[in-house]
Amino acid sequence: MSITEWQNTATVDPDSAVTAASIDPAYWPPEARMILSALEAGDSGLRDNRRVHTRNLYQVQAFLQLFSDPDGAPPWKLYTRDVSPRSLGFLTPHRLPLGYGGIVELPAPDGQTIRAHCTLLRCRQTVRGWFEGALSFHRRQNFLCGVEPEPEPDAV
Repeated sequence: MSITEWQNTATVDPDSAVTAASIDPAYWPPEARMILSALEAGDSGLRDNRRVHTRNLYQVQAFLQLFSDPDGAPPWKLYTRDVSPRSLGFLTPHRLPLGYGGIVELPAPDGQTIRAHCTLLRCRQTVRGWFEGALSFHRRQNFLCGVEPEPEPDAV
């Protein structure tokens, strides 16, 4: 991977694995829908919220390719839960290695497919065979949650 590819952390990919079924949670496995529903019901909002950015509900299928995966390995399938400009919450039937970097591919709200560099922050078992996790984007992904980009600091 060239330095230019590394720096370009959000790109539109017309030949991606994301399909129309990726956008509709009705196509998700029943277990994923049930777990997501239970997590939402249990989120009372009364706890201390230490998040810097508000998370928005964002439920689509995503695909994660870790840099440590062998060449030709299929991407890991994720079922997204929520998104902020800096992170993405998800469910997956895979135990993923914490701290590993990769590229996540998912449909944007406008229907285009995006690819963003990320790091896996959390992946913990929620029920037998399913894991709840979070990844952080290397660069802000404002367009995923309708947030206006912050102005660039003035050059000195």
